[in-house]
Amino acid sequence: MTSLLVLDVVGLTPRLLAHMPRLRAVAEGGFQAELGTVLPAVTCSAQSTFLTGLPPSGHGVVGNGWYFRDLGEVLLWRQHNALVGGEKVWQAARRERPGFTVANVCWWYAMGADVDWTVTPRPIYHADGRKEPDCYTNPPELHDELTAELGVFPLFSYWGPGAGIASSAWICRATRHVMAAYDPGLTLAYVPHLDYDLQRYGPSDPRSAAAAAELDTVLTPLLDDAAAQGRTVVCLSEYGITDVSRPVDVNRALRAAGLLRVHTQAGMEYLDPWTSRAFAVADHQVAHVHVADPADAPAVAELCAAMPGVAEVLDDAGKKAYGLDHPRSGDLVLLAERDAWFTYYYWLDDARAPDFARLVEIHRKPGYDPAELFLDPANPGAARRRAGVALLRKKLGLRYLMNVVGLDQGARAVRGSHGLLPADPADGPVLLCSDPSAARERFEATEVKDLLLRLCRLP
Repeated sequence: MTSLLVLDVVGLTPRLLAHMPRLRAVAEGGFQAELGTVLPAVTCSAQSTFLTGLPPSGHGVVGNGWYFRDLGEVLLWRQHNALVGGEKVWQAARRERPGFTVANVCWWYAMGADVDWTVTPRPIYHADGRKEPDCYTNPPELHDELTAELGVFPLFSYWGPGAGIASSAWICRATRHVMAAYDPGLTLAYVPHLDYDLQRYGPSDPRSAAAAAELDTVLTPLLDDAAAQGRTVVCLSEYGITDVSRPVDVNRALRAAGLLRVHTQAGMEYLDPWTSRAFAVADHQVAHVHVADPADAPAVAELCAAMPGVAEVLDDAGKKAYGLDHPRSGDLVLLAERDAWFTYYYWLDDARAPDFARLVEIHRKPGYDPAELFLDPANPGAARRRAGVALLRKKLGLRYLMNVVGLDQGARAVRGSHGLLPADPADGPVLLCSDPSAARERFEATEVKDLLLRLCRLP
């Protein structure tokens, strides 16, 4: 039975491969194929489809987060594998070969998964409010092995204004360690580096090509190890990032229409989903709109369709056509125009924004916020000074707020986004495989699970 290394190189497209000779070499002895993705073309949805063979309507991961109706809360970036429905690829493999071993290095929904080795980012949340970088592993002793060899997981280069190559380099080295020490039958590794500069600057910017070349260098030792160990390599991507120039403030429009409500504490406004007639969970270029009274849905749909930057409003039939007809989906789903993306912003006056809006705070914001990739563009110098003061307080053991994220200026700085199905295969996801036996011109995301199972069965 063949051992596999499956690399999720986020944002990889055929266009970017031109700058990545070592990664291209994977396909030179094997094959390269166009890879269909799912709607929304975002991390959690696409990964769940790869591993289960199901669309979002089957596995239930309708975005990077959703409105948990039983809690009355919008929650993004949850980590428990039980949120993903369907049979996972390793469970199918074990039906044929009991004892088949699996390592998950930073693919999403890693916690609680029935795999043999797990590594996933997990900060330390101290009781006094401080947050320190770290990771979660299972078995627990793997944590000390990795930190002794690699140092602490570089959380602040994994996301935020400091996001960069250090986190992907750590993940690649951790993957090499796990493969050498434990020899899993299937190794999954998530490599996020291309996500950063492509969202900051857009794929057309030369800095995005430089990021691809930089990542190719970091991937080289991992790919060399896989080749030396006789592992089949599959490299794929969840989506391609395309150029954007327009943020769409869908929640502000719903609020202006009297549909979205907030509650106020300490002068700060918080989204009140319990009492809102309609609100949106914004996730890149897709937004799930929840409508409390079905009788309001036609009017809300008409309002949303008239918003500049909205290309399409999906009702029940539209959701079904795209494989998004799941109870977790919004009553309506909005698709942005190609050069636009959705903010989560719901306040009308920045002075009344909640304090977490200016932080890198992926778990408290009721939507995705790519402005977290920037020091406040309105005044980056002041943001750096605030960051310096926060770091000093941190070193002194005091509580601190890293309030460096811009609001509207930060949103307007974003130049790349994703979530829609690709208009051009050159800017869409791609699949590379070192084994030519399974070669095809195109795979759908729902076919990746079966491809991996087939490759595992090869003698």
